[in-house]
Amino acid sequence: MSRAWILRCLFTMALAGWHTARANEPVVITIDRFQFAPDEITIEPGTTIEWINRDQTVHNIVSSQAKIASPGLDTADRFSFMFDHPGDFTYLCGLHPHMKGIIHVKERTS
Repeated sequence: MSRAWILRCLFTMALAGWHTARANEPVVITIDRFQFAPDEITIEPGTTIEWINRDQTVHNIVSSQAKIASPGLDTADRFSFMFDHPGDFTYLCGLHPHMKGIIHVKERTS
């Protein structure tokens, strides 16, 4: 195993533990090894999610609930979408439907 691979795994695990983001903070979801990381996250309305493809395969982001339909994302390509109202939004890779994620958009309680 290379050092870069180990660092990337540690970074992905750290992101997976980061469950809540504020609206003014950018949120990145990586696509790597046919998985979204993190695959579940809670954000506030007005937050933009940016997906970055780290795989060597083309992927896309599709959600009928949030009306997302990204183009195919090749390696290192990015796609952003702003979630502007509360709800639970599931998404998947339309090319590889086993790849799934969910974004919980919740109003701040305090």
